[in-house]
Amino acid sequence: MRAAVMYAPGDIRLEDVPKPSAAAGEVLLRVAAVGVCGSDLPRMLTKGAHRMPIVCGHEFSGHITAVGDGVEGFRTGELVGVAPLIPCRVCDQCATGNFSRCRDYDYFGSRRDGAYAEFVAVPVGNLLKAPAGADPRAVAMTDPASIALHAVWKAPPTMGQRGGVVGCGPIGLFAIQWMKLMGCTEVVAVDVSERKLEQAREAGATHTFLVTEPPPAGLVCDLIVEAAGHPSSINRAAKLAAPGGHVVLIGIPVGDVALENKTFQHFLRQEISLHGAWNSFGAPFPGRQWRVALDALASGALKWEFMITHELELEALPGMFETFRGKNDFFSKVMFRP
Repeated sequence: MRAAVMYAPGDIRLEDVPKPSAAAGEVLLRVAAVGVCGSDLPRMLTKGAHRMPIVCGHEFSGHITAVGDGVEGFRTGELVGVAPLIPCRVCDQCATGNFSRCRDYDYFGSRRDGAYAEFVAVPVGNLLKAPAGADPRAVAMTDPASIALHAVWKAPPTMGQRGGVVGCGPIGLFAIQWMKLMGCTEVVAVDVSERKLEQAREAGATHTFLVTEPPPAGLVCDLIVEAAGHPSSINRAAKLAAPGGHVVLIGIPVGDVALENKTFQHFLRQEISLHGAWNSFGAPFPGRQWRVALDALASGALKWEFMITHELELEALPGMFETFRGKNDFFSKVMFRP
């Protein structure tokens, strides 16, 4: 089969590699759609993965082409989504259903071969059946949609509150929509890009401004999701919190993060609650986050197609990652169709 193999950061080669087979307890998927996650950019361009060479890609859907021994409830031809984390299921965190905090997990695309390839073998416990008529691209976006929901559920808004999102990539755009679905009458969106703010308005944001601009006076939020991971956006998110508000940090910073004194004073004096959110998994695995997100994507309750700025064949992957390195092109969700 064809696969995009990373030998080292920036060294990505489209190659013919052995096609996997479905072992006991697994199915073999022909990859229908796989999205580029923001975490793939440092992984494939600068930092590397846990092992190399490796096939990255963990936001994917596929059609079952073979079923291994012992697999029940799935048949060939079905479209499924895939939860990319493979928990150990025996550590103290797994025992309490906190699979996102598993102490000995495996992961498609960073610890084992992922979906920048034509075929992937997947344990049956990681599969979610797609609703009838679901678009494979929508199913492949269950991961970012569930990550956003996992973050919002750290401090769910109530009817009439104001939400906020700093960082309007796909996860931030889904967070805006979840906040509106949960009753936020207003949602503030902040980003470095005016084009991403345009997408935020399409997602339902009612107030938008650039991170370099001062927010309108009195525009504070009961719940804020920070989805960029940059020190400036983290400080901006914290200072946007209303008295007694909640800030959920989900963006992954590359370097150290310094909190300005003004930010820290705001935390103290306004009694702001700070939450960390990691991945998107719960019990029973992969969690309600995944099932709710998949149903919302399939039904149209979550808009997703407007986020896709590039839809490419697998052969275009090495060149697209060079485009990412140059930062000369606008992109939101980049989707490959192996």
